[in-house]
Amino acid sequence: MPQTAAPARRRQRLPADERRELIVASAARLFALRPYAEVSTVDIAREAGVARGLLNHYFSDKRGLYLEVVRQIVMLPELEETPALAEGTAQEKVDAAITWFMDSAERHVASYATVLGGGVGADPEVAAIVDAADDLAARRVLQLVGIDEEDGHAQATVRCYGGMAKAAIQEWSRKETLTREQAHRLLSDVLLFLTGQVLDSSGA
Repeated sequence: MPQTAAPARRRQRLPADERRELIVASAARLFALRPYAEVSTVDIAREAGVARGLLNHYFSDKRGLYLEVVRQIVMLPELEETPALAEGTAQEKVDAAITWFMDSAERHVASYATVLGGGVGADPEVAAIVDAADDLAARRVLQLVGIDEEDGHAQATVRCYGGMAKAAIQEWSRKETLTREQAHRLLSDVLLFLTGQVLDSSGA
């Protein structure tokens, strides 16, 4: 059954921060259902149960709101709590990092894929947000597997790996061509190999 937007909310008085987040969440739901061009500020205001003028007050225009939606969706490592550093073997550390990544992605994957796939295309501001998210994710993964997060070679290696990780998430969560266990094993095996190469190349 196709998804539909939630019924329009009744307007209610909320603290400014909560009202802003309500607008972002409402816009994210609509952008996940329809392409960017087909979502109007009137639609978003109705979904959030706020006056249309509040959208301009907080975000200037629809594009500004869209960029905030993208930032919140792709900045998973910033929004999701990073687990304590894993102890044990290299395999156990890698498995902990992959579990964290997959758990984080699972909560947001529908919005992530739809918003970026049907949004404003090759917008340089969107690209900058995604690049910043990729950098942060690489640093978090390096922390979890016990490699210096400031190592430029390690960062580059994990960023390259990130493209494969995103594809694996799509195959598992949307296309259902992989089970979660299969996707986890694929990502774990490759990351274990790459981190071994990074450690070797760093003289560890």
